Amino acid sequence: MARVNALFDPHPAGLNLEQFSTVVQEVCQLPTILAHPWFERLVAGSSSRLVSKAAFVDWWTSRQLVAAPATRRLWEVLRPDGKHYLTYADFRPLLQAVLQYHPGLEFLADTPEFQARYAETVIYRIFYTVNRSGSGRMSYRELRRSDLLEALFALEREEDINRVSRYFSYEHFYVVYCKFWELDSDHDFSLDKNDLARYNNCALTYQIVERIFEEAPRKFTSGVPGKMGYEDFVWFILSEEDKTTDTAIEYWFRCADLDCDGVITPSEMWHFYEEQMKRLEGLSQEPVLFEDVLCQLHDMLQPAHEGCYTLADIKRTRPQSSLLFNTMFNLHKFMAYENRDPFALRAEQLGEEGQVLSDWDRFARGEYLRLAVEEEPEDMQVDASDEMWGGGRTAAGSKMLLEDAEEDDLVVGLGAAAGAAAEFMGSADTSGPAAMDAAS
Repeated sequence: MARVNALFDPHPAGLNLEQFSTVVQEVCQLPTILAHPWFERLVAGSSSRLVSKAAFVDWWTSRQLVAAPATRRLWEVLRPDGKHYLTYADFRPLLQAVLQYHPGLEFLADTPEFQARYAETVIYRIFYTVNRSGSGRMSYRELRRSDLLEALFALEREEDINRVSRYFSYEHFYVVYCKFWELDSDHDFSLDKNDLARYNNCALTYQIVERIFEEAPRKFTSGVPGKMGYEDFVWFILSEEDKTTDTAIEYWFRCADLDCDGVITPSEMWHFYEEQMKRLEGLSQEPVLFEDVLCQLHDMLQPAHEGCYTLADIKRTRPQSSLLFNTMFNLHKFMAYENRDPFALRAEQLGEEGQVLSDWDRFARGEYLRLAVEEEPEDMQVDASDEMWGGGRTAAGSKMLLEDAEEDDLVVGLGAAAGAAAEFMGSADTSGPAAMDAAS
């Protein structure tokens, strides 16, 4: 309480946003980016737009936060009064603050369409990882078990937002959005079966595409029958490119478990693998016999009951368990495994600084480099490969790629999607940057 008095007493009328940020950092021991949405809550309805000591102390003590852990404090800052869960809307003020105040996103100031879509994608990524129930309502227990608070602290430390690979990387967003745009052939901001079948040069079997559009892994949110929306695609691409996470394993398990009995059997595996064999033959490749595949998977995953793979079996044997899904319905990854070089694979798993990269991080790095080579001017290609993910891709580098993207049809697509982004971000929010307000 002494520190509270020391910060508030010199300002009897109350603290402005900058001064309140010090309280958030020193007293509450939370990332200062949370000061912005929290400040707006405390000054709502106040003409002075100052936080008084009485208002802060009342808010802080009424929620019993003096001795509470940091995750509980984060929960209370995000949670609206009267609710016991968090929804997408509860994260919008936080993302508006990130867009307005983080130096790594300054280059987006004049592109509200990119701002709105970036915020939407980050929120989807947070819920994909943290909201384990998949209900769209995040509980305190889920938040407490997550790494969201650590990601927010990393966001505060790093001026280059692309070094915050967990949730907030602009480059990761750019990869997700560009992959969606490439598939959306008629640019109606939704995908049909034929669109998704073209993913990664037709890597997926038609059988698995059919299962996805049967909404076996997750109910679509597009509101249009037979159409996958952008949110649905974010869930798909995160699950497809990193099959080692809990959410991804459950996503693909629901696809493969045709009779929904909680077990993947050889008959269900053959339902998918038969198409793989035909595709291999069509490519003049010698197909791997199904019996050999079953033996290899059994030796690798060692299920509790022979020939029956439960969700627990698959989670227990990750990352090797991703081979089960790739064998059944991803031709390219199955072939890559059959022709793998273990030494090259180990090198790919390490980042420039020696840290182990997740499957998603490696995919996003490779895709962003591909986009940089295809879209940046020739003299930027060397800079892209030299600086990104090593010393850290600068905001200026991302801005260059964004400017190149604006020269083609991508921005047209963002303009077409502005209505959806505005609906997501909510026009009722009054906090955050003016550009976000314009997009909303």
